[in-house]
Amino acid sequence: MTLVIRRAGPDDTKPLAKALARAFADDPMMSFLLPDEHQRRRRLPMLFALQLRSLQAHLGEVYTTSELSGAALWAPPGRWRGPPLTVLRGLPRLLLALGHRLPTALRSVAAAEEVHPSEPHWYLAVLGTEPASQGRGVGSALLAPVLQRCDADGVPAYLESSKQSNVAFYARHGFEVTSPLDIPGGGPRVWPMWREPRP
Repeated sequence: MTLVIRRAGPDDTKPLAKALARAFADDPMMSFLLPDEHQRRRRLPMLFALQLRSLQAHLGEVYTTSELSGAALWAPPGRWRGPPLTVLRGLPRLLLALGHRLPTALRSVAAAEEVHPSEPHWYLAVLGTEPASQGRGVGSALLAPVLQRCDADGVPAYLESSKQSNVAFYARHGFEVTSPLDIPGGGPRVWPMWREPRP
């Protein structure tokens, strides 16, 4: 099967948010933020829709397949942290998605931001593949457009993996763990990973 990778547009937001919600249904970080499985399945699409809209509005790049079987959400160099006004405007929707877990989510984000590199880089905010399509090369194909640009332009890339089982996958694409981070308040361990551009 040949995978066709393309940039996602606004019309893709709703189906991609649902696909990402299914991809992250058992993710340790999402399970920590939304412990109740029923609530998690209901609220994750709202959370990913918010993230998709935010990145697309601020020159981020979102890639998907022709079948919308997954997505890679990238923030370009210097834009990994959303503008303060945008963050403020998004709080009501975040509250709707996370409910009383919003303070826990904000503390978790703050902990991750403390170790986020200051050097210019492309930031992989989210990579997710529909469970039925996992193991078929979709994730690798979704990474390719920006990683190729990183190599061509000599720019590093960065991500945080909240699943230890995904560390080896990212390592195959040139990412290396910097220093594992334990999310405060009983949260999961997260693996920040850095990738130098390849010649």
